[in-house]
Amino acid sequence: MEMNTNIALVLVLAPFLGFLINVFFGKSLGKSLSGIIGTLSVLVSFIATGYFFSGISAQPEGIRISLFDWIQISNFNVDFGFQLDQLSILWLLFVTGIGSLIHLYSISYMHDDENMHKFFAYLNLFIFFMITLVIGSNLLVLFIGWEGVGLCSYLLIGFWHKNQEYNDAAKKAFIMNRIGDLGLLVGIFILGNLFSTLDYATLKTAIAGATNLDMYWLSVAAFALFIGACGKSAQIPLYTWLPDAMAGPTPVSALIHAATMVTAGIFMITRLNFLFDLTPDVQSIIAIVGAVTALLAATIGLVQNDIKKVLAYSTVSQLGLMFLALGLGAYEVAVFHVITHAFFKACLFLGSGSVIHALHGEQDMRNMGGLKKAMPITFATMLIASLAISGVPLFSGFFSKDEILLVAFHQNIPLWVVASIASIMTAFYMFRLMFLTFFQEFRGTAEQKHHLHESPSLITIPLIVLAILATIGGMISLPGNSWLNHYLIPILPKLATAEHHLGTTEFILMAIAVVGGLVGIGIAYAKYIKQNNVPTEDAAMTGFSKVLYNKYYVDEFYDAIFVKPINFLSRFFRDTVETGLSALVFGFGKVTNEISYQGKKIQNGSIGLYLFVFVLGLCAIVSYLFLAQQ
Repeated sequence: MEMNTNIALVLVLAPFLGFLINVFFGKSLGKSLSGIIGTLSVLVSFIATGYFFSGISAQPEGIRISLFDWIQISNFNVDFGFQLDQLSILWLLFVTGIGSLIHLYSISYMHDDENMHKFFAYLNLFIFFMITLVIGSNLLVLFIGWEGVGLCSYLLIGFWHKNQEYNDAAKKAFIMNRIGDLGLLVGIFILGNLFSTLDYATLKTAIAGATNLDMYWLSVAAFALFIGACGKSAQIPLYTWLPDAMAGPTPVSALIHAATMVTAGIFMITRLNFLFDLTPDVQSIIAIVGAVTALLAATIGLVQNDIKKVLAYSTVSQLGLMFLALGLGAYEVAVFHVITHAFFKACLFLGSGSVIHALHGEQDMRNMGGLKKAMPITFATMLIASLAISGVPLFSGFFSKDEILLVAFHQNIPLWVVASIASIMTAFYMFRLMFLTFFQEFRGTAEQKHHLHESPSLITIPLIVLAILATIGGMISLPGNSWLNHYLIPILPKLATAEHHLGTTEFILMAIAVVGGLVGIGIAYAKYIKQNNVPTEDAAMTGFSKVLYNKYYVDEFYDAIFVKPINFLSRFFRDTVETGLSALVFGFGKVTNEISYQGKKIQNGSIGLYLFVFVLGLCAIVSYLFLAQQ
């Protein structure tokens, strides 16, 4: 047990040590060494995770480590502990594994940045907080990590802080996440009040053994927790921060907004599956919000021209599909798509970073084209990842996305229709991205064309590894023979009795999904290869395309409903209320000063005056006593 505790501490603290080294000594160590230390610290956590993964089969109940008692109030106790079970170890594998690859990629990508040591410090701190979120044994430890990744997201999105737009994007992410976090806190408070515990295992036992559950407050708690998940995992109406978060360096997009932080909401709901299973109304809301988010984000992605914005809305859409699975009670399917999405979306983001790196910061796909020959590795890896996210058979996304669609069809056909349309759109806009970026003639400047080249090996090696994972990742949950489902049985006991078989209906649904994806790819091919269409300039957009390009004007709506009224009230209080109150406060001060000034004239140092006043006072007292006796 002591060995497990020590290795768990290494797992958690290695990235934090990397953060401290880079913060205090990174600049003097130099850029290369700073990057190496940052990468190795996360690699150490990955190796420690591998140790627990290799031993979890011998301890199916998981490993519980309590470091110390944290809060003791009456019968309410919370300890600071870790819970290493199938779910947390699975999350740690791709958080630290993909995190290591992204750190390695960043050594080359950020090499010319003067604050490279600070960048790696923030990345390490982010990994530390994400590990804390995943490994915590109770909701309070989760909340520490939850807030920590929000802080690091703010720091990394606004890393290039000299650009005011990037600062605004960082503030937007921070504030919108705080809105969701309030919901998470409310849910935690309600559960603590209902069950006098926040420990996962104790909560599960208490809920299972309760004979008279207060279903109203249990539903309120579940809904409040879902609001927290909406903020962190970018679901409507709290999704608008994630596309703007593309302001940060591309490795940030890959790490925070594709593989780790945005999956925190899915992790939390899956961890508390025993709670959400008892609140079917809340589950229905989760499924509807997920499906609508998937479709809304997919429609916006159809017309975006910034290569990272396309991927950002793709992330929002894919997260919507995961929430659809959660709302339908298919937690294992949501987890499966989280894993495959981490592979192909990290590959796509890093691939876009490779393109941006080669074009010296250019992100508009209208100024790209013809990069296939100059950047063959980047092209091949992004093609594989695009095939995976489009649901083309044998690639990882085909298996995980099809499972979501199968579950939706069997439980709620309207939501299946919505999710299917979103999936077809996904195939279209992903290959729109590929065709505009890598095919036809180059549309950039002559100088850019002259310097076109494949990215360095530190960039291409992570791309190759992620492309391989995006290809074979679906093997962990093959239909009828799912290693993942068997692995998750201790977390989701119902999987032990669930029937997994494919009938005629399932094969027809798979065929429909595949044909839909191919249709989306075919339309993109006809429009951008056959017709050689290039999107129009922003000012020339009209009709519904303009509405989509402007993201349904949701940001403008929020600005009109929330931002401008708050700014108006702020100015009113500053210019009117505070001015009047200041005059009142200063008036009291002036009166006090005047009284003091007049009073100090009495204090003139004349003993005769003091004796005179003394005699007057004595006479007044005697006169009062004499009159009182009458």
